Amino acid sequence: MMEDVIPRNYEEWEHCITVECGIPLSIEFIEERITALQDIRDFKTKQFLDLYGERYLNQVLVWFSQAKTALQTNS
Repeated sequence: MMEDVIPRNYEEWEHCITVECGIPLSIEFIEERITALQDIRDFKTKQFLDLYGERYLNQVLVWFSQAKTALQTNS
């Protein structure tokens, strides 16, 4: 189990989503999240920015892209 609530690297982020939250990382899910997180008009994206800031938002987008690349490579 992670000690920190906020993931600091890709491995912690992936664990948080797939194990702690029980959400499988599929291409469809990843693309939906990337689209939503890139839309600053999206209510949840605004909340994310308020809570974690633009720098962390950009890092999460990198992790989603990394996960997408990994899935495409393993397919």
